[in-house]
Amino acid sequence: MGTYFSFPDLLIWLPMVAGLLCFLPALRSQSKNLSLLFSLCILGVSIASLFFTNDGKYLTYNHVSYIWLKYLGANYYIGLDGVGRSLTLLTAIVFPMIIGSNFKKEISNTHSFYGLLMFSQAGLMGVFMAMDALSFYFFWELALVPVYFLASRWGGEKAIASTFKFFVYTFAGSLLMLVGIIYIYLHTGGRTFEDGTIAPHSFSLSAFYQATLSTVEQTWLFILFFIAFAIKMPIFPFHTWQPDAYDQSSTPVTMVMSAVMVKMGLLGVYRWLIPMFGQADHMLYHIAILLSVIGIVYASCLAMVQDNIKKLVAYSSIAHIGLMSAALFSMKKIGVQGVFLQMFNHGINIVGIWIVVEIIERKTGIKKIAELGGLAKKAPALTIFLVIISFANIALPLTNAFPGEFMLFSGLYQYNPWLAMVAGLGVILSAVYTLNMVQKVFYGTIKDSTSAVSDIEMHEKLVLSFIILIIFTAGVYPQPLIDLTKSSTDQFFTIIK
Repeated sequence: MGTYFSFPDLLIWLPMVAGLLCFLPALRSQSKNLSLLFSLCILGVSIASLFFTNDGKYLTYNHVSYIWLKYLGANYYIGLDGVGRSLTLLTAIVFPMIIGSNFKKEISNTHSFYGLLMFSQAGLMGVFMAMDALSFYFFWELALVPVYFLASRWGGEKAIASTFKFFVYTFAGSLLMLVGIIYIYLHTGGRTFEDGTIAPHSFSLSAFYQATLSTVEQTWLFILFFIAFAIKMPIFPFHTWQPDAYDQSSTPVTMVMSAVMVKMGLLGVYRWLIPMFGQADHMLYHIAILLSVIGIVYASCLAMVQDNIKKLVAYSSIAHIGLMSAALFSMKKIGVQGVFLQMFNHGINIVGIWIVVEIIERKTGIKKIAELGGLAKKAPALTIFLVIISFANIALPLTNAFPGEFMLFSGLYQYNPWLAMVAGLGVILSAVYTLNMVQKVFYGTIKDSTSAVSDIEMHEKLVLSFIILIIFTAGVYPQPLIDLTKSSTDQFFTIIK
């Protein structure tokens, strides 16, 4: 089904080529410029793909399938559905923002840093587009490996320990998922290729949906896949690697993990977990929702007592992901549609917060909230940007998070009003810890640590202005994003019936 030109190919090969070029000795000094240029090209390709959303008419532009391991029944199969477009667009937006906001920052071994960063983008793009189980697992690991090196080599004093914990958690989850993939593969039907070759089993997505599995088998497989995806999101109690990893990693790497990588788990639940195991014990769905709701309140409470600004944002992210996870497992149409909308909006908002946090840390060298204060008098432009992004983070009306969060709570309320009420505490607590952080860091008395701080530079203003534009545009008129994923929502409910 391959063509000379397809969007999925470009979205993977452009960052892959960029990463390789960064490691070439002759181009190492230009690695930062190359990464920014290629990331903008990738953004252009992603935007262009939005004009080819009719899969029936533009099938060859949106899907790529090549025979990979013929005798195993594995194809290199990637494609753009509605959710895939939304998440690849998010990824394409986030990476130039990360590179642009840190463009003047001195980074050791620049070529290695940006080379690995581009490799991670290629892996993430692949995960969001994979339509074959073996391709999915390949890209899942490809996204993990460069982030591990980025977090450990360019992190803080305890980066090795926190990154090792992150690696152990995610690698253990990956192995559980691999066991599940192999088991399902052995229960799929055969596959016949165009040349007449017959493979006894198949890794294709459709074959996995149709695998012959008993209720007991589906229940155990559900648990294996759920743990893998729950670690990646993460949700309670599989979240313990996240705060330290976010705190000790360099902030650009934290942006990748927080804005994009956590969406791998939600994507896995939507595309693989729920459609494959419709006959599993439905008590597992209730448990997943309960864990997600517990995580919302638990993470919000921990965020309230944090003095470390990076850990506060980390726990805030856990709470937001917990709400998306609960709505997705509720399997109510408005809630699932809200998840698809909120995955995009959360990525935009959280990267905006991380950019502000990175600027504060770079200018002051401090992460403790108690040692900061009075920044509004020294950096008024930065203050305005953070206040607006903070309003989006607490889902204030007219900001992008409001329609998505409304849909999430509507779906959860349809599932169980009491759980929706408990999850609603997260909204109240979110406002408390977010506005408290803004008040303590940006207002009050100027501290010694902030007395010499200057306002942000033009390239930082441009990036943050772009984020603000998305926040208000998607908040006032979210319909294009909803329409983008409508087909995926309809297909999801068709499959699980």
